[in-house]
Amino acid sequence: MANVYGTNNSASPVAAAGFLDKESTIAGPGFNRWLVPPAALCIHLSIGMAYGFSVFWTPLTKALGITKSQSCPDAGIFDLLTSTSCDWTQTALTITFSLFIVALGLAAALWGGWLERVGPRKAGLVAALCWSGGLAFGALGIWLHQLWILWLGTGVLGGIGLGIGYISPVSTLIKWFPDRRGMATGMAIMGFGGGAMIGTPLADRMIKYFATADSVGVWQTFLVLAVIYLVFMTAGALGYRVPPTGWKPAGWVPPAKLANDAMITRGQVHLNTAWKTPQFWLIWMVLCMNVTAGIAVLAVAVPMLQEVFGGRLLGLDIGVAQLSADQLKQMSAIAAGFAGLLSLFNIGGRFFWASLSDRLGRKVTYAIFFLLGIALYAAAPSMGHSGQVGLFVAIFCVILSMYGGGFATVPAYLSDMFGTQFVGAIHGRLLTAWSTAGVIGPVLINYIRDAQIAAGVPKAQVYDRTMYILVALLLIGLICNLLVKPVASKYFMTDAQIAEARLKAHETAAPTTSSSSAPSGFSFAVLLAWLVVGIPIAWGAWMTLQKAAVLF
Repeated sequence: MANVYGTNNSASPVAAAGFLDKESTIAGPGFNRWLVPPAALCIHLSIGMAYGFSVFWTPLTKALGITKSQSCPDAGIFDLLTSTSCDWTQTALTITFSLFIVALGLAAALWGGWLERVGPRKAGLVAALCWSGGLAFGALGIWLHQLWILWLGTGVLGGIGLGIGYISPVSTLIKWFPDRRGMATGMAIMGFGGGAMIGTPLADRMIKYFATADSVGVWQTFLVLAVIYLVFMTAGALGYRVPPTGWKPAGWVPPAKLANDAMITRGQVHLNTAWKTPQFWLIWMVLCMNVTAGIAVLAVAVPMLQEVFGGRLLGLDIGVAQLSADQLKQMSAIAAGFAGLLSLFNIGGRFFWASLSDRLGRKVTYAIFFLLGIALYAAAPSMGHSGQVGLFVAIFCVILSMYGGGFATVPAYLSDMFGTQFVGAIHGRLLTAWSTAGVIGPVLINYIRDAQIAAGVPKAQVYDRTMYILVALLLIGLICNLLVKPVASKYFMTDAQIAEARLKAHETAAPTTSSSSAPSGFSFAVLLAWLVVGIPIAWGAWMTLQKAAVLF
């Protein structure tokens, strides 16, 4: 690993530090910054499988019955926690995903400051142990048929791994790429969206491979994934390096004036001060509204397409209830293609919009998200009623690109507002907005859908009201974004406070030659590192495109 990722300066104090200490990860003069994004992707591609957990729900509802669910009609969710004679319901299983999101936000908020002190290597290894350990405990829960073990193991422990792993590369990448903050975070956070694109077809194949007359093959799949992800995440954690304080890319001079210069702070805001500023809470609302709207669509994408268009997806003017078994299979394939296409746009949008924000500025980029989103959500019902399948699909592809783009752009937004010293920890606290949205979005869209059906509204129209409510949420987000102003200088740390913070964070000043001698171009190590993450991404994209091709 030392040869691939560069060596530290032997004359530096880091020589006396432990292997996991932050001092040991400070890059020496020969380090290439393009090795850091693949390390981050190793972790994000692994934890991103959280988005693909729906692949497990159907087989787990038949874990006891194998061919059909062994249901207990009078059993509630909490009755199923310890039952060994009743198969779990899909509702009970999806609580695991809710626990993911809640634990992610809480872990990122609680341990973001710790991560800044200990560095990304130690944090990445903790994330690997929690995420893979959560999968292993989940496998035990499935084998024993104890839902509470699945919830606590995979949902809570795995969710803690999600939170720590998600924020582990943020401040590191921003410091390595001061010239391209949005692009840098977009590269890593793109991996979180791509994790399910790789993990879902892989898990589906393993479930089928391990399935027997006595097992649906899920607990075995959990264990294999736990090992795979532990290896990848450990490699990523060991590959992390942090730049010395004051490092900058060779030949790069911070521009004296940018189009969005007024929105980029020249000071540093402490973690414990940042959350007391109006800017923090305005950006919190901006992220929450953007994520609520997007995650609501993700939660019902497949049934929404089927219910809105019914037999028209097959060229038949009939509803879903009138379709034959073979036609329903064709419908499912088309819906799966729609979900795959949304996944691709979710991933691509993370890199595209975050990179574009380097040119437009974060505030302008989010304004585009909200203005364009309002227009698209408002137009979606009309496209559905008129049978415009292509336009309907295109609308939600663009919407999902902005959903992903919002995640990838917000770390750079925070660094613009509060500086880079505590951006990882500040980002961690901001992710409570994601936890909130992860509960509100799915509950909102499913509750309104059920209420509309109970009121006798045709299934093709049950999502209309939801789309207009989401328009209102995006309008709130737009207003909050417009109210974001530069952080007042009274919140900035003094030079003495910054020096003290860097001392506590075990940061080392850059040698005077480090910025000019650090390579940034092609090398064999860079090629190898990118192949390690690029091959799985290419495979996942190919599998997704094959599914999406059914739409056309």
